[in-house]
Amino acid sequence: MSDWRENDSKSVWHPFTAVNADTVNIPIVKGEGSWLIDADGKRYLDAISSWWVNLHGHCNPYISKRVAEQVGQLEHVMFAGFTHEPAVELATRLLEKMPEQFTKVFYSDNGSTAVEVALKMAFQYWFNQGAPKRKVIALEDAYHGDTFGAMAVGGRGVFSKPFDPFLFEVEFIPTPVSGKESETLDRLSQIIDKEDVASFIYEPLVQGTAGMQVYSSAVLDKMISMCRDKGIVIIADEVMTGFGRTGSLFAMDQCEEKPDLIALSKGITGGFLPMGVTVCTDAMHQSFWSEGEEGKMKTFLHGHSYTANPLACAAGCASLDLMEKDETWESIRRIEQRHEEFAKEAIELDGVAAVRHKGTILAVEYGTGAQTGYFNSLRDRLYDFFMDRGIILRPLGNIIYIIPPYCIAEEELNSVYQAIREFKL
Repeated sequence: MSDWRENDSKSVWHPFTAVNADTVNIPIVKGEGSWLIDADGKRYLDAISSWWVNLHGHCNPYISKRVAEQVGQLEHVMFAGFTHEPAVELATRLLEKMPEQFTKVFYSDNGSTAVEVALKMAFQYWFNQGAPKRKVIALEDAYHGDTFGAMAVGGRGVFSKPFDPFLFEVEFIPTPVSGKESETLDRLSQIIDKEDVASFIYEPLVQGTAGMQVYSSAVLDKMISMCRDKGIVIIADEVMTGFGRTGSLFAMDQCEEKPDLIALSKGITGGFLPMGVTVCTDAMHQSFWSEGEEGKMKTFLHGHSYTANPLACAAGCASLDLMEKDETWESIRRIEQRHEEFAKEAIELDGVAAVRHKGTILAVEYGTGAQTGYFNSLRDRLYDFFMDRGIILRPLGNIIYIIPPYCIAEEELNSVYQAIREFKL
């Protein structure tokens, strides 16, 4: 339809977008590797992998082929009472890449629901034992998704304000960034000594929406160990950090202590189709075991129409194929090294207050004299500056970040660094 671009503003409500007369959405018609192309032929370098999902670039030919093959075989079947090979293959392969205590994969639709499932499992774990617990511990400024449960365990602020009266109570502790480790551990100790806690949820090593806050595996190990000693269910939200983003397949691979539940999404299908996954230990799964009519009350009564969609599972298997290739990890190491090199330069640039990096993630924070946050007034200037240069960097207020697809070429990555050099506060 020739007028579809005009009809966008008339018919479509976009996420995280102010509703006003100034809103204009760029019409994208094609994706190619690290690039997106609009209806006028302008090319944009997607330096954030379209919200961190396109691990291998847009329209990766191998994943495209695998999904197309699946389309002609089986497009969908409900997953209650039925199964199919792509779902079994993906679950099996994911579990093979995890410690042996993880034995079951529960499918859902996105990162928020993967977290929601984990929270519900944790609560029902205690319920099934006849000892229900409600208290949850989370990190300050966390972001775990937009469903009510996921929102409840995220940092309270502008994202949650209209819904705060409906969210369950959560104990928030400081993120253990450098210099705050003792404060975090002390606060955690106080809570678990006096409260009957059901679960502890965290983004391992990097807090994404909080501005790519980085903290150490050593302090996370200590936090998990403290919770483990109290029997608390431990939930790792690896929606952003999974599939190579922190320099290992999963961020938990850099930790000695492991969680009980893991939420995965975003890069799991290489950006092709929506999917969420919650991985659990055998002990967690066994707590839902039921026999007879009375035992059925232990059943985990959760599911969605598109759970384990075969097309999404096929895309996930194809993405894993690529993750297992040496050249993918060579690219990850290359990006990691280049980020590390540029970070040393970036901290000296005009107006830069802090630089953080971990694996393929690099964040540059500008000092504005105003509070750091999503609505910092510098956000629009930053966004427009890079978009004018054909680079997609969607700022978190006064913080820009680079999380590129692994296929990004050296000259493409250099162009992003050069644009950052040219920005003047």
